[in-house]
Amino acid sequence: MENERKVCFVYDNDYLREMNRLPRVEGRAYVVHELIKAYRLLESITILKPCQATEEELKSFHTEEYVEFLKRIEDISDLEKEDLLNMCEQFGLDYDCPVVNKHYTMVTWQAGGTLTAARALLNGTCTIAINWEGGWHHAKKDEAAGFCYINDPVLAILELRSKFDKVLYIDFDLHHGDGVEDAFAFTKKVMVVSFHKYGEGFFPGTGAITNVGCGKGRYYSVNVPLHDGITDSKFCNISTRILTKVYEKFRPDAIVCQCGVDTLSNDPMESFNLTNLGIGNCLKLLLSWKLPLLVLGGGGYNFWNAARCWCYLTGILLGIGLNPDIPDHKFFLNYGPDYELNITPGNRPDKNSNEYIEQLVKTILGNLDFVC
Repeated sequence: MENERKVCFVYDNDYLREMNRLPRVEGRAYVVHELIKAYRLLESITILKPCQATEEELKSFHTEEYVEFLKRIEDISDLEKEDLLNMCEQFGLDYDCPVVNKHYTMVTWQAGGTLTAARALLNGTCTIAINWEGGWHHAKKDEAAGFCYINDPVLAILELRSKFDKVLYIDFDLHHGDGVEDAFAFTKKVMVVSFHKYGEGFFPGTGAITNVGCGKGRYYSVNVPLHDGITDSKFCNISTRILTKVYEKFRPDAIVCQCGVDTLSNDPMESFNLTNLGIGNCLKLLLSWKLPLLVLGGGGYNFWNAARCWCYLTGILLGIGLNPDIPDHKFFLNYGPDYELNITPGNRPDKNSNEYIEQLVKTILGNLDFVC
């Protein structure tokens, strides 16, 4: 029932300024939130002003050595010291994860936004918490990876576990949620379900259907490896069948959902044919379970489509239908030539045959029979 939803949204000018500096998505935070404001959605939502994460909070998952190194490179000029420069590679701070000035400040805001959202669920401020600047799922305990410096989904799950016995993590990003899976591979208290592209040479190279967890956590890691060209209808069919059984078998007490949108058509990753409608239908299934829900962002490198999708999903989470015509605002001209909220489906060849999909789903549903 729509009026049962209490929705909170992480938003603050200082926070957005820091998130706007994130390498690989510089400027995206402003684009996304300007569109959400243009639709006047912030008037229907409880705003959460985030706090920076403390050193102790970062160390709830990340190693002391890694966190201490992030503190040491706060001033980028310190990298001129040869010992620090050599250590960057050790901690994954190169290539995909370059160092920026005031680096530690940036990552404490990054983690703090998602922790703020998680705590709003814990204290009953809301039943749904949204942080589109979160969802950085590749970072490991002791290193950055894949544009991700701090693994905020893991920090949020650990926080939620202080109250909720079983937490379900669902990852819709184009890339496998490897950092989250690694963190919880040995436990049956957190189930990690990742829908992603899988193929030779595609980052991070993990997430095969055979990766099902380890020890007590065996079968609590669920990987759904997909090929290029998948469409809304097929993606929704797969996710609905798998997630329905996940819910029935695992019976979670809370959900964390990473909604990376590099799966959308016209994303520079040039992989899937999805639109905001397909991802929205998946989110509606999670809403039907009426559980505490934390919704995060993630990948998405066509900023205008990322804004379209996350704005549309914000409307779904609020139970508000949005006018398909983009409202006039600061970035309006970038939404041409159609100036519409909906995203045109891609036309890449679908390399997911019906036979492949049926065997994929059959295998995963069979594995879920072992969950108890």
